Amino acid sequence: MISNFKKQQGFTLIELMIVTLIIGVLVALAMPAYNSYRNEARFTEAILAIGSFRQSVAVAAQAGKFSALADIDAGTNSIPPGQVQTATLHGVDVTDGVITVTWKADGTDLAGVTFTLTASSATPPVDWTLGGTCVTLGYC
Repeated sequence: MISNFKKQQGFTLIELMIVTLIIGVLVALAMPAYNSYRNEARFTEAILAIGSFRQSVAVAAQAGKFSALADIDAGTNSIPPGQVQTATLHGVDVTDGVITVTWKADGTDLAGVTFTLTASSATPPVDWTLGGTCVTLGYC
């Protein structure tokens, strides 16, 4: 018996268009989420920049160097001097018990985003309150 059916070779145009459409929709949905996760991960660099300042405040408080929150300033009482924000460095400042780090001016979505830690008191144990624009943006 001879068959008149020809064996199919490859995909039809409509099948290729449907696959392309599905991939396009997946990419359109995934890219904003990916960018958000990437920015959140990158912002940990700024959070780590605050570590030495936070530790210095805690050690100085333990040593009894502060009588009030107004005494907790950068460059005094064993707290390192602040760091000026540039295109390659995050800005860090300590004023009246508030440690603020500002993301470097590098032209990314994170440029200018701030992270703050506010000391609860000048005596140990020092508790910290989280703040800054990173909270509203979901980066910290």
